[in-house]
Amino acid sequence: MAGFFIIFAPLNNQKEVMKHIKIVFAVMLVFTLCTAFTMKSHKPVYAFGVAASFNDSVVYCTEIQVLDSTALDKNGFLPKRDLYSYQLKNYLEYDLKKPDYTCMIYFSENKKKLEKEAVKVKAKYKKSTMVLQAITSDKFSFKKPEE
Repeated sequence: MAGFFIIFAPLNNQKEVMKHIKIVFAVMLVFTLCTAFTMKSHKPVYAFGVAASFNDSVVYCTEIQVLDSTALDKNGFLPKRDLYSYQLKNYLEYDLKKPDYTCMIYFSENKKKLEKEAVKVKAKYKKSTMVLQAITSDKFSFKKPEE
């Protein structure tokens, strides 16, 4: 519609219309920049898993990994965290032939806090008669659950 007025408007009005178009584009540019900088960027989410069984003295523990394309919800919980635990459980059952393990996942956006938590969890198992077995990232890694 603005193009229609530019073509058929007299010279004085054409300058005025161009002035208004420039103002509209300037406002749109400012709005776009403001919304781009205020968008909340997602922090990476880190996680590690622990698997223990009452029938075995071995406790399996994964390395701390970055969860791909994942963000915590507004309450600070990991969406579909049960599916991450099932990934570890399935790895133990089908790849290592270790059924009946209870799997837990620990997660945080702060890697340092998660490292401290991992040290605490491992220390509890080391105090008992349990044997701590590490699962490296090349053997097992968490994958984003299907939508």
